[in-house]
Amino acid sequence: MMNKLTAEFIGTFWLVLGGCGSAMLAANIGSGADVLSIGYLGVSLAFGLTVLTGAYALGHISGGHFNPAVSLGLWAGGRFDAKDLGGYIGAQVLGGLAGAAVLYLIVSGQDGFSSVGSFASNGYGEHSPHGYNMMAALVTEIVMTFMFLIVILGATHKNASPGFGGMAIGLALTLIHLISIPVTNTSVNPARSTSQAIFAGGENLSQLWLFWVAPILGAIIAGFVYKMMAPNTDN
Repeated sequence: MMNKLTAEFIGTFWLVLGGCGSAMLAANIGSGADVLSIGYLGVSLAFGLTVLTGAYALGHISGGHFNPAVSLGLWAGGRFDAKDLGGYIGAQVLGGLAGAAVLYLIVSGQDGFSSVGSFASNGYGEHSPHGYNMMAALVTEIVMTFMFLIVILGATHKNASPGFGGMAIGLALTLIHLISIPVTNTSVNPARSTSQAIFAGGENLSQLWLFWVAPILGAIIAGFVYKMMAPNTDN
């Protein structure tokens, strides 16, 4: 179990470092003719690539969840033992916090640094990238996490093509970010949201509840739905 928890810690660390790091360090560089930013497309790819690479590197050790909502969705789908949920979720949250701490050390080393700002945190209303309200954020996070778990459960089903699960999951997360960054800055992952909100503080922290409730709700619904569609999901 310690090996599995370590893998979940490292995988979530990598997701936050790579995904949130791209948003904080490379998404908005320069202006006018000097723009070097990767934009929403680049950030979306970065999140997808962290999960894709993490799944192939660590999936054979822990299953490659890197996300409390994924662990709970897999439990609902009959793929994960409830007794391991606490350990996995704890390791994921700690891994996310470690990734955010590294990002803080990097960001605070920039000349003229005064504040971390939003720190790539998730939010709605004033803290939505394009001003979407709480209901829009709630619907977005539930639906996107639902579809993420449907892809995960399908791509890792015993009857799915072997070896391609990580690719499908990584590309699904990329697509999810392309759709939902403007709405919430995309969570679908409570550990990722927690790590950034803690460093950003203030209103970002007070809105964190939505980015636990919505992804978990979407994931659990997906787990039960997929189990109903494809009941032989024991491996």
